[in-house]
Amino acid sequence: MAKAKKVVRRTWTKDDVRTMKTMAKAKSGVTKIAKTLKRTPGATSVMAAKLGVSLSTRA
Repeated sequence: MAKAKKVVRRTWTKDDVRTMKTMAKAKSGVTKIAKTLKRTPGATSVMAAKLGVSLSTRA
C-alpha cells in the first residue's frame, strides 16, 4: 500500500500576495501564478478570492 503524502501548509507572506497581485494585474493565468508561487492552482484561486483579486485572463 502506498504511503499517503504529508500535507504541508505554508502561510502566505506579504511577498507572495504582492507577487500574486502583480501577476493577476498582468493577466497571467492561474496555473502560471501558482507555479511561480510554488502552490496549487486551487490554493492560489482561494487566496485570490479572499483578497478580492480577479484572476481572469480576459481583457
